[in-house]
Amino acid sequence: MIILGVDPGSRLLGYGVLEKTGNSVRVLEHGTIHLFHKEYKNIPVDETTPSRLKEIFIKLSEVIQKWKPQVVAVEKVFFAKNAVSALKLGQARGVVLLAGAIHDLEIYEYSVTEVKSMITGHGRADKDQVAKMLQMILGAQDFETADASDALALAVAHALRTKHTDTPTKTASNKRNSLKSLAESQALKLQSQKR
Repeated sequence: MIILGVDPGSRLLGYGVLEKTGNSVRVLEHGTIHLFHKEYKNIPVDETTPSRLKEIFIKLSEVIQKWKPQVVAVEKVFFAKNAVSALKLGQARGVVLLAGAIHDLEIYEYSVTEVKSMITGHGRADKDQVAKMLQMILGAQDFETADASDALALAVAHALRTKHTDTPTKTASNKRNSLKSLAESQALKLQSQKR
């Protein structure tokens, strides 16, 4: 099973791709999509938002087409003190979910605390502790940004959640979420109503 982890952001978006075979995981790629370019410097942020959202979709689609993951693990929405930042993060996250849905990936969401707890054993670990633990689990990694290590942590958390099989453990918060499965369940529901 190939897992794509994504740490959404409106300036930097981290991604990490893992291959899980039985109990072992192997890093295929991780990186950062830079969304705030120098030509945006003197342009109000709101005017560059559509371009950045388009770039998220295009570049994430390229990663998906290259590695053909079955699953995307995305950071859950959190409540931020700054409403504007939360809105921008929500827009970026929405594009990530759309890219996953368009490519018919299963979508799983994990909270930051949940991921940190699975990786380090402590839900309040800092980003450096998470990155160091990832290096212990996966071997030496040269993370371009903390966003890349956070994304890879999401992929590892999902791999851990799937236990010893390649089939994810379903929980109330991590249900199968692909367009295909939604369409199939709706079709079954309609068939049963017609009877």
